[in-house]
Amino acid sequence: MPGLILAAPASGSGKTTVTLGLLRALTRAGVCVRGAKSGPDYIDPAYHAAATGKPCLNLDAWAMSAAATQSRAATEDLLLIEGAMGLFDGAPPDRAGSSADLARILGLPVVLIVDAARMAQSIAPLVAGFAHHDPAVRIAGIILNKVGSDRHAAMLRRALGPLGLPILGALPRRDDLARPSRHLGLEQAMEDPALPAFLDRAADWVTAGCDLAALTALAQPLPAPSTRTAPPPAQRIAIAQDVAFSFFYPHQLQDWQAAGAQITPFSPLANDPVPDADLIILPGGYPELYAPQLAAAQTFMQSLKNAAQSTDIYGECGGYMTLGDSLTTADGTVHAMAGLLRLDTSFAARKLHLGYRQLHAMHGPFAGAWRGHEFHYATTSRAAGDPLFTAQDAAGDALPPMGLRLGRVAGSFAHIIDGA
Repeated sequence: MPGLILAAPASGSGKTTVTLGLLRALTRAGVCVRGAKSGPDYIDPAYHAAATGKPCLNLDAWAMSAAATQSRAATEDLLLIEGAMGLFDGAPPDRAGSSADLARILGLPVVLIVDAARMAQSIAPLVAGFAHHDPAVRIAGIILNKVGSDRHAAMLRRALGPLGLPILGALPRRDDLARPSRHLGLEQAMEDPALPAFLDRAADWVTAGCDLAALTALAQPLPAPSTRTAPPPAQRIAIAQDVAFSFFYPHQLQDWQAAGAQITPFSPLANDPVPDADLIILPGGYPELYAPQLAAAQTFMQSLKNAAQSTDIYGECGGYMTLGDSLTTADGTVHAMAGLLRLDTSFAARKLHLGYRQLHAMHGPFAGAWRGHEFHYATTSRAAGDPLFTAQDAAGDALPPMGLRLGRVAGSFAHIIDGA
């Protein structure tokens, strides 16, 4: 099936809200449509899935090879891919992983969503610059967002007319479509009982303001997928999945299941005992928001400690913090965690850690070379033991070793995306 990339000149242009409205509107109209997200992201894909009722794809032009990206983009549905940041923004030094790179790899046209709130005729040179910047990236149409009035929309259309690009819609500013935010992005989709109503309002908004038929007609066929196999790190994998541990890329689980692995979810917040498995994974998420409940979940904690005697355990970011001795919340309260790693982390003094990571582990279920990312505000007050990964940033510059390993327990703040 065909696809489109929805991008913008900069972050904050309204890509996510427009994308969600389009996904919901097309789904309501009976179109078989699926969402995808460019770059490392856990929050937006859950909203895409809520809008369509279908799992969202993560496509990362920096962390995934071209063949892996093309293979994972293969779907029987119309694919709308939400870009990240500005269209040409990527990792240093050469924009690797940008939405433009994804457009080039997949051979898809781009619909540019432009925040027109503070512009009139100046929109023309802005759009012209994006349209001609890279011959391998084709701007196929424009959606004007945050338009102030019909008069404003007419002024923008006149200014853009000489460029010859289809204007697919003019969307008025809607303050009621703003989403609540949190330090790692939007609230999680599963936390919002009002989400269905929000999605329907967004769908009504884009239906009234956009030509949906003209937009879908711009979609182009995706490349034929290549056959690829990703060996699972274990045969029986138990993975924590609840509102505190939700940051894990679906393509990894799908690859492992396709290779024959058995995946068993469980909920630490529900105080579930850890299932019998060959590998236990605690993904990232928001354990700092549920630290009291986790500290009180003694059935889960004791079963995790028991499992550590004979089973590999791996934690990413929030899961890594949960494997440590303590987690201090923003109000300064110290909560006891699993005590399986000599690690104390805190949100009382926050510091942003952000960026792509090139990783290599010598031991454990994820031994080998990987590409991933780091995005958190936690600080580490104590970390003792053997490091898990050697690390480099996106440009290949050496970083301090990441994570810890103690016996059969390991983890780090890095989120693995794909094998290097």
